[in-house]
Amino acid sequence: MPNMEIEVAREIGLCFGVRRAITLLTEAASKYGRVEILGPVAHNQRLVQQLDNAGVKMVANLEDVRGEVIAIPTHGVGPDVLTEMEARKLNIIDVTCPIVKRAQSAASKLARAGFTIIIFGEKQHSEVKGLLGWAGGKGMAALSLNQIASQANVIASEAKQPPPARLGIISQTTQNKTYFTNFVNQVITTFIPKTSEIRIINTLCQAIGTRLEAAIKLAQKSQLIIVIGGRNSANTKRLAEACSAIVETHPVETAEEIQKSWLTGKHRIGITAGASTPDEAIQEVIAKLNSLT
Repeated sequence: MPNMEIEVAREIGLCFGVRRAITLLTEAASKYGRVEILGPVAHNQRLVQQLDNAGVKMVANLEDVRGEVIAIPTHGVGPDVLTEMEARKLNIIDVTCPIVKRAQSAASKLARAGFTIIIFGEKQHSEVKGLLGWAGGKGMAALSLNQIASQANVIASEAKQPPPARLGIISQTTQNKTYFTNFVNQVITTFIPKTSEIRIINTLCQAIGTRLEAAIKLAQKSQLIIVIGGRNSANTKRLAEACSAIVETHPVETAEEIQKSWLTGKHRIGITAGASTPDEAIQEVIAKLNSLT
């Protein structure tokens, strides 16, 4: 495949929040010898393994903690989990992404002000679970209006009262800005006749947005896009979804997954990567593509 051009997206790979977490965790592991972390630091298996090698050991829940030092991952946790950590007198290292912290604060403030909170996000994602915790039992999460309307009706029925009069809307930090905007518009159209107030707080991560915009621009001038990132990474999925709507796109976790057949007839290849993808993984994909030319 002569004359194949490989271009990397202008914004790519590890975001500030994940780089910050890696630094804090490796420093803590060096200081204490061993640190346990409640779940993956971010959704990338290679990154998890690198930190494990450095002494940062992942545990699934607090019952599995054996040491005295526990880390909160970038996706954050709910206040109940934090309270349990403090009750056990664990040494807590909080590497929650500052953008996620801001979303948690928004959920907490809305709840204290009497709002029912709608979270635009994946209900089973660890970040969203934490946000629901900070919503203090006054939150619901979904990616479609039908799901939200259904949950609102259930809440009203169980409480034996009309639908909530005051609604607050926030988003999982890694969601798509356009999708969030459309969702907000749908919620307003549907609920404004039934509510006295709707308050919207933009909790989207700007770094995720710039990565998405850069990936879309690259996809528009490429014949093939390779998206590097963890299978469970929400922002990596957003990148793959956006690019696949424009051009042939293949998500991979490692360079070994790249197939030579993908490159047949292609001479403009674009590369992008999720915000939890290590730099080494990106370089290995570039090297792999070069080896196949």
